[in-house]
This record gives sequence, C-alpha cells and structure tokens, in this order.
Amino acid sequence: MCLLQPRHRVVYTATFCTAQEVSGRFCPWCIADGSAAERFAGEFMDSYGLDGVSEEILHEVTRRTPGFHAWQDPHWLVRCHDAAAFAGEVGYGELAAHPEALDQLRQDLRMGGWHDAAQLDQFLTHLGEGATAMVFCCTVCGTHLAYADAS
Repeated sequence: MCLLQPRHRVVYTATFCTAQEVSGRFCPWCIADGSAAERFAGEFMDSYGLDGVSEEILHEVTRRTPGFHAWQDPHWLVRCHDAAAFAGEVGYGELAAHPEALDQLRQDLRMGGWHDAAQLDQFLTHLGEGATAMVFCCTVCGTHLAYADAS
C-alpha cells in the first residue's frame, strides 16, 4: 500500500473513520482497491442510508468509495436496491435542472415536518446560500435524488 507515495498528485482528504491514528490522506488507488480501509480498519462513509443493499454494495460504498464533506453527517442515497452515484453538492439552480430530485426532496422535507409550503419553497429556492443539496443519480434507472444539507 502506498499511503501517499511522493509521485501521487491526487490526494483524498475527506472523511475516514477509524480507531487508528492516520493522517487522513489517501491516494485514490488505495481507496478504490480497498487496501486503505483494510489496512486501517476504517470506512470512508457511514452505512446510514444504505438500507436494502447487498453486503457487497455496502462494502463498496463504505470501504472503496471516497466520501464527501457535509455540514451534517453525510449519507448515501439508494434507489432500485442499489447505491446511487454521488453527483455533487448543488444550489437551487442546479437542482432545478433535475425536477425529479427537487420533487423528491420537497416530499422528504414535508415528511420531516416542513408543513408550510411558502417556507418550504423559500428554503428550496435559497439552496446554495447556507444550505445545499447533495445530489445522487441512480445507476440503474438514471433518476436523480437529493437531500438537503444545512449548517
């Protein structure tokens, strides 16, 4: 395992959870082949949100996929019994380009207690100004999904 040989110009510095002392800097190749997670008995993502996926997919996301920074605990979204691909952190303009993700996020927020439609729309249209949306794309059907992340 290289754990950042000097020749590497790409370095991962986001999330990694382990009980061991590590620098938190990994090369993408050691993440992808699983050797970083194995060597340090750690995970790049929490399994929260990965309900209903196979053990193989669970390990692929938690131990072989780079995580991402978020204000709140980052989590992975699932659709079609598979982990969706993380597409990025976006504001309202980018999210509006994927109406299915915007509708799904609106529905999730209503179920989470946002009952005032005007307040909800105000929140959504100001994504990118203190709160953002984490967008994913289903690798099976191509549907976009999102969740809100705020400080």
